[in-house]
Amino acid sequence: MDEALAVQNDELIFRSRYPAVSVPDLTLPEFVLQDAELYGDKVAFVEAVTGKSYTYNEVARDIRRFAKALRSLGLRKGRVVVVVLPNVAEYGIVALGIMAAGGVFSGANPTAHSSEIKKQVEAADAKLIVTSGPIYEKVKSLAMPVIVLGEERVESAMNWKELLEAADRAGGNNDFTDNEIHQTDLCALPFSSGTTGMSKGVMLTHRNLVANLCSTLFKVGPELVGQVTTLGLIPFFHIYGITGICCATLRNKGKVVVMNRFELRTFLNALIKQEVTFAPIVPPIILALVKNPIVDEFDLSKLKLRAVMTAAAPLAPELLAAFEKKFPDVQVQEAYGLTEHSCITLTHGDPSIPNGISKRNSVGFILPNLEIKFIDPETGISLPKNTPGEVCVRSQCVMQGYFKNEEETSRTIDKNGWLHTGDIGYIDDDGDIFIVDRIKELIKYKGFQVAPAELEAILLSHPSVEDAAVVPLPDEEAGEIPAACVVINQNSKESEQDIINFVTSNVANYKKVRALQFVDTIPKSPSGKILRRFLKEKMIENMQSRTKPTNLNDNNV
Repeated sequence: MDEALAVQNDELIFRSRYPAVSVPDLTLPEFVLQDAELYGDKVAFVEAVTGKSYTYNEVARDIRRFAKALRSLGLRKGRVVVVVLPNVAEYGIVALGIMAAGGVFSGANPTAHSSEIKKQVEAADAKLIVTSGPIYEKVKSLAMPVIVLGEERVESAMNWKELLEAADRAGGNNDFTDNEIHQTDLCALPFSSGTTGMSKGVMLTHRNLVANLCSTLFKVGPELVGQVTTLGLIPFFHIYGITGICCATLRNKGKVVVMNRFELRTFLNALIKQEVTFAPIVPPIILALVKNPIVDEFDLSKLKLRAVMTAAAPLAPELLAAFEKKFPDVQVQEAYGLTEHSCITLTHGDPSIPNGISKRNSVGFILPNLEIKFIDPETGISLPKNTPGEVCVRSQCVMQGYFKNEEETSRTIDKNGWLHTGDIGYIDDDGDIFIVDRIKELIKYKGFQVAPAELEAILLSHPSVEDAAVVPLPDEEAGEIPAACVVINQNSKESEQDIINFVTSNVANYKKVRALQFVDTIPKSPSGKILRRFLKEKMIENMQSRTKPTNLNDNNV
């Protein structure tokens, strides 16, 4: 089946080969927990390491209790609650409880530096923080009410368990949502680097996320409901973690096996013991599964795994081939998604038809309800099949805009509702889409987005640094690593390692600069743009000429 091609106002617009799907008028909590009572005793979330679990009855009950507790605390509709938690069994309950109360969930990276969390809290104009005991130190100075999960009692914070118990004692209305909450209301404010680097709040409504789930789950038939066990390792603060893993699995009444960090033995034990059937992971994990001898300690015939999905970074063809050889019964899917489009935008397989899987290294076909076009980045003219151009998407999943940032919003979403992704791709004759390059300059380190502009700002804050540029360097394990070229003050005494250490002390672990070279000047175009490609080539050349580079920081992540 070919993708439908329409010509409107001289534009070439590609649509799904599948018919449109309906989007019910429900809030996200209502949508994902529809029919939960029919699966009440079934486990919804289980932690791989501790074994702590929640059934569907308990999830539905605690979402109601938490929503009620938040309302009793005075949380008003549209107010932002920042959640700073690792992946824990309660994470989905916290996020959906905030939404059910009319609030807006904003997940933050729990490994982030306290200054980075502060930036997000301030940028989101948040009114409340939810965290855990070990992370409380990072947020206690923000002079804001804090709810702490876990057994640990923190004097100056509210305790999660006690709040839920107080909600029970209060009695009264315990419905998911009251009449004031509409599908058009904001429910999530994830932070994304977008196409320009600096982190921005992405405004998503209940409708955006429900529409995305309707499109991505359109092929899940009744026979799969209650049958899928999904690995919850991708961070839940990320849009794919909360939407593509937590919400999609709840909607289909599956089980999420929750892991808060990757350790190979724990990972393989969880896959086997919990009988995981679907594992969304990042390319470095695929590399470990292919190359690490620890894998040989396990009886892989016990695996129930049917598919893995990678979406955070491109997968090298030779790595894909090696994985398929070692795990012949596991289908590898590569997907493509954006926070600005509520999560997955293109997907890989249709298991219901023979040969229904997209080609190797394709990111899949166009989902129902979506329109895609490819434009010349210079002229804006739409392009035919097999011609690379900037991928643009239009659908009910497109964000409402960047929070308090109209300029970036108008740069990303045009007047006709097209979201400009900043990625270069093309559609072939069979309707499979390939991403070939990025206009945007984000570095993908182990699937995490690292914004060069953010690291450059930190480098330039050092008194000895006169100019700086950050570029991605290829790395087998991480995909890409952040590398810096720095113009240093002539009178400075600092070494390259000193500057690396300065950045490390100001950022989360995954954002560390892992290679740094002093240079005389940063090459720029006439308009002042850093010539990153040229810099990247020069750095690689310099490293190859050094028999033993002293500037690489190989600390483990």
